[in-house]
Amino acid sequence: MQNRNVKAGRGRNNVQRWKCQQCGKRFSEPRETPFGADVRLPQETVCRILHCLVEGNSVRGSARLCDVEKRTVLNILKLAGENCERLLTERIHNVKVQDSLELDEVWTYVGCHRKWLTPERVAKDMHGDAYTFICLERSTKLVMAWHLGKRDRVNTEDFVSKIRWATAPGWFDVSTDGFQPYETAIDAGLYDRANHAQVVKLFSTHLDRIPESYSPARFVSVAKDAVSGNPDLDRAGTSHVERKNGTFRQWCKRLTRLTYAFSKSWDNLRAALALHFAYYNLCRVHGSLRITPAMAAGIADHIWTLDELIGA
Repeated sequence: MQNRNVKAGRGRNNVQRWKCQQCGKRFSEPRETPFGADVRLPQETVCRILHCLVEGNSVRGSARLCDVEKRTVLNILKLAGENCERLLTERIHNVKVQDSLELDEVWTYVGCHRKWLTPERVAKDMHGDAYTFICLERSTKLVMAWHLGKRDRVNTEDFVSKIRWATAPGWFDVSTDGFQPYETAIDAGLYDRANHAQVVKLFSTHLDRIPESYSPARFVSVAKDAVSGNPDLDRAGTSHVERKNGTFRQWCKRLTRLTYAFSKSWDNLRAALALHFAYYNLCRVHGSLRITPAMAAGIADHIWTLDELIGA
């Protein structure tokens, strides 16, 4: 059958246009879109937006650098976050723990601080305090699991269930801080694979600090206790995951303190966290490993690019 379509110039973004000689209808050449969704921006622009976000830029800053609207950046962020969260859940499953796991929580807030929450603010979907639970594998530096929620028993149990999904059967050590819900959550969710050690760091009182300064309290001592199983207390610690928290606040603008870049929406914060952890695990070369954490853990064989992350 003879082709009845002829070229009819090029449209926006240099896309080839065609014209049907039978009906006279004009149409564009079909092309793939990022995330398989109705994203009209070219892939290069989407990658540039995501690159700005994962490198610690704010939403408005990314919009200025990429010459797009703020709403466009938020839409791309939400699409990327949803896909990255699903990708990490699929990829990080039954992964063997090579050394031990370290658990910690990072504080931030959505909308406003908890002390400023009023019924009117709650009606406007302002959530107050928000905690990101992080599970880091000590030797590979892989973020095995993460969870966004309040710092309470229910969210701790949900977090531990994600750790069980991510880890392969077998015994390993788990180190946490003194947060009490960890004891029952790990005992119930990881009873057949985890030796739980609790690490409590003691600091001097705030009276020793310089008045009107942000200097931290002085470290005094550390206490280590075996909560369940037979953990190696000499190797128990949370220093690696606390160092990851520093990377987290440095490269995710929403968690940078004393700025206007805090999240106003719980969904946007969740999307930003998913994008950060996917980029950290698969794309960003770790300084001490010289490879990505995913490569060190054996779930990737090369350094991913943002194009691959979008395509996945």
